[in-house]
Amino acid sequence: MWTIVIPVKHTDHGKSRLAVPGLRRTELARAIALDTIAAAVDAARVVVVTSDHTVAREAQVLGATIAADAGGGIDAAIAAVMPATGFRAALLGDLPALRSEDLTDALRDAASRPRAVVPDAEGTGSTLVTATPGQPWASAFGHDSFARHVALGCVPLAVASTSSLRRDVDTLAQLEAAASLGLGPRTAAVFATRMLTASA
Repeated sequence: MWTIVIPVKHTDHGKSRLAVPGLRRTELARAIALDTIAAAVDAARVVVVTSDHTVAREAQVLGATIAADAGGGIDAAIAAVMPATGFRAALLGDLPALRSEDLTDALRDAASRPRAVVPDAEGTGSTLVTATPGQPWASAFGHDSFARHVALGCVPLAVASTSSLRRDVDTLAQLEAAASLGLGPRTAAVFATRMLTASA
């Protein structure tokens, strides 16, 4: 059984590059996080670490365990709640098209590798980092994180470039790419308001 830690930045501050006309950024950031969490809880035990009380409350309803974000950045937040052993992973909370079967397939592959990483669709960032029992935990999310995770000893998993697990979202173009894969219901509802605004 895998434990996945999902860090979620407070939605008042997250996804600043999605502050575009016709999109309610805070609502969109919350929807993206919750759609990611909803897909993940179908694949593993999920711990959401966040300072956003609304996300925490709704994630708990979805079946996630909640931990407070004490600050210090994304890697510190993950490390603070990551179990000491077992099959462990950190998943970014900005995968609104995530399908649980894509995540399950990646975890199945990762189970035979001491430490592994899944790159984002651009190939420079990381969406999932894993460690098996007996392996120390380490992560290095942020700009060009894929190369840093490989340097830490993570083996890249063979996940198709079109997989929903690789389509993280920080920009409108990336959101539109995620929409082509099929957005989760919360993100789709918010995104639809932009389409209605654009057609008005």
